[in-house]
Amino acid sequence: MTIQRIAHQGIELAYQLHAGMDPVLVFLPGFGSDMAGTKALFLRDHCEARGQAMLRFDYSGHGVSGGEFTEGCIGRWAGDAAAVIEAAVPKRRLMLVGSSMGGWIAAILARDLAAQTDGFVGIAVAPDFTEDLIRPALDAALMQALARDGIIMIPNAYGPPTPITRRLLEDGAQQLVLRAPLAIEAPVRLIHGMRDAEVPFQTSLRLAERITGANVRITLVKDGEHRLSRAADLALLAQTCWPTVGEAVTD
Repeated sequence: MTIQRIAHQGIELAYQLHAGMDPVLVFLPGFGSDMAGTKALFLRDHCEARGQAMLRFDYSGHGVSGGEFTEGCIGRWAGDAAAVIEAAVPKRRLMLVGSSMGGWIAAILARDLAAQTDGFVGIAVAPDFTEDLIRPALDAALMQALARDGIIMIPNAYGPPTPITRRLLEDGAQQLVLRAPLAIEAPVRLIHGMRDAEVPFQTSLRLAERITGANVRITLVKDGEHRLSRAADLALLAQTCWPTVGEAVTD
């Protein structure tokens, strides 16, 4: 399928819209991930088999979209997601599926696009990770380097060191969703591994507590790690999105 592009704030964003019925499953990747990841492609195949529409895209500085990763931040990437949704599926019903950082962005969208959102599925969600996980892990020397240079590199268990910018932390502090009630009334399903070394599973519990709606369920995977990309994890994801034949989480 041909990749389509839109311009947003001077940067080209890449997306693919797979035709099908509503709700449109919108996959929101994690920090540094893209629309060609394991979970995104797994969901694409399931949507195609069901005849359900799916929207995949790359944030600015990710995948095949334009822009620099180090110029991005939570607010920018949430804005990217909203712009792609507006361009590709305006006024259509949405099922938001967010992985890790994508779970934070999905929560923002589920709140801000409440009129369109029929459901929200979070996978190892990482809301407020800039404030709760990154900032406390930085010692005095790293904080001084960040203040001086605007950027530092931190270890990444999955690849090369990850750049962390002052802009990411400052903007993240403006996008927090775990400090006050979060106005989401659509059904919410959260999956989290209890062996997640990157984002503690208690984060999903905190998010559930903040969501104002009552239709919220959490599934904990005792031996699950952060990526939740094993065959059994993917099967659980499908079962969570579509609990029974012909039924979606939005029902």
